[in-house]
Amino acid sequence: MKASVREFKARLSLYLRRAGNGEDVIITSRGRPIARLLPLAPEANTKPDASELARRLRRIPGMLPARGGKIRGAARPIVIGPGEKTLSEMVLENRR
Repeated sequence: MKASVREFKARLSLYLRRAGNGEDVIITSRGRPIARLLPLAPEANTKPDASELARRLRRIPGMLPARGGKIRGAARPIVIGPGEKTLSEMVLENRR
């Protein structure tokens, strides 16, 4: 199926639905094909299992796996003295 850029933009959900149903959609500009919308392969629609997700997360730089348990507060919490503003008060003040 062919669709011009204008028609494709106007009826995007229709063409996405058709591609999801297995049709190839060719997008044209001034009568020339410029892009093709294809359906995903069947295996691409499946969700990865828990071990695969954990493996992917470990590969992200700086990502640390959760250790479980209750979250502890800061070792040295900031003490707000009498008459000092909290961070939320400062933010609200700057928004005015």
